[in-house]
Amino acid sequence: MQKSVKINYFLNLGYQLLLIALPLITTPYVSRVLGDYAIGAYSFTQSIVTYFTLIGCIGLGLYGQREIAYCQNDFLKRTKLLYELILLKLISVSFSFIIYYITIQSMEKFQLLFYIQMIDIIANIFDINFFYQGMEDFSKIITRNIIVRFLSIAAVFMFVKSSDDLPLYVLIQSGSILLGNMSMWIALPKNLVKLQGVSLEIKKHLKPTLILFFPQIAVSVYTVLDRTMIELLTGNTREIGYYEQAQKIVKLALTIVTALGTVMLPRISCLFATEHTDEIKRYIYQSLQFVMIVGCPIMFGLSGIAPNLIPWFLGDQFFASIPLVAMTSPIVILIGISNVIGIQFLLPTRRQKAYTLSTLIGSGVNVVCNFIFIPSLLSLGATVASVLAECSVTAFQLYCVRDEIKLKTIIQGNLRYFIVSLIMFCFVYPLSIWWNPSIIHTLVIITFGALFYFITLILMKDENIYAIINTLKPKLSKGRN
Repeated sequence: MQKSVKINYFLNLGYQLLLIALPLITTPYVSRVLGDYAIGAYSFTQSIVTYFTLIGCIGLGLYGQREIAYCQNDFLKRTKLLYELILLKLISVSFSFIIYYITIQSMEKFQLLFYIQMIDIIANIFDINFFYQGMEDFSKIITRNIIVRFLSIAAVFMFVKSSDDLPLYVLIQSGSILLGNMSMWIALPKNLVKLQGVSLEIKKHLKPTLILFFPQIAVSVYTVLDRTMIELLTGNTREIGYYEQAQKIVKLALTIVTALGTVMLPRISCLFATEHTDEIKRYIYQSLQFVMIVGCPIMFGLSGIAPNLIPWFLGDQFFASIPLVAMTSPIVILIGISNVIGIQFLLPTRRQKAYTLSTLIGSGVNVVCNFIFIPSLLSLGATVASVLAECSVTAFQLYCVRDEIKLKTIIQGNLRYFIVSLIMFCFVYPLSIWWNPSIIHTLVIITFGALFYFITLILMKDENIYAIINTLKPKLSKGRN
């Protein structure tokens, strides 16, 4: 990986962790103060709002990031492009807002929450993160959002005191999204030029954004619809709460694996534009190797520490989330691989059809499995459906790139990480059960697991681990001097 890619990866990783980790700081507090029912109610209403935010975006995020990357060195082209995409988004968000308002009039349950979350849809108008991502300028995204995130955490601790404060909690969450998006406009003028005598062409972007919009809708089916279906099929709002909290924990760990995708999309888009095919393949294999090195211990580690982590982290009301975390953990590897193949390879190389078809297959599998499993297994059924959906997406994408990316090469080069992680789980899981749940015990178990994993690979003389050590040695030596 080039130096700038490494820097951008860690910057984007920091930002993605910020988006999820900071709210997780409040999770132990919110879980106890709001309770499983209120959290389930918020998760359900948020799942409905997500559909309308997606309609407002119509694929502009990924499309805008890619197109800005194609012309990141041309001030005039990127300025014109940004104006066109903002106007298109304004139109689509306005349409989405009207439909949303009409829809919630017939939804009496949780209607106050639905009204508050109108802010989420409005916030889409001001979301220009795609511009900075396309420019590979991830530092601005972090610096402009970090203050807003900390303010939202402070507001939660200051004002949310009981389950009756759920509307206020929702307002804080939605308001922070709006303020974060608006803050990104402060540095924008420095990156643009004045447009004189240039006509804007909005229509030409509609078709390609819609091509990317359909896979995003499809993805939402097996990432959001599960919450909706738990409520509609069972009416058990508490089960949504168990499912939501388990997903939060797994998605936090998943961020470490998938943060590379946002960085690599603009980089590979540039390489594709300049026909550097061999370099693209090299990046893809490196990314897949990274997914396995990091993803395997995370997957088995989550399953191993869940019995010790959940009771003290979420509270006694969320014991039902323990098996959900263990069952959900395989998506760390599955989404990690599909992120590399789909986001880092298919989209930058303009193979949107294959990417779209993979998400449609995943959506179909998820819907069918939700109808089969949720009525009897509740949140566990939704978890099984989600994992099967991710399996189908990953399998189809690997099939689509079988001529360029060899599955046999991936397995042979990374099998040891899976095996070592599995052995680590055999030690971690018994400790997690035997020791009383506490933050100290969980941290000790995580430390033990991490040391076991890396020391074992060092003893096996794994070249990738040695490469990491050799990279860190000069920095450590410099720090001592």
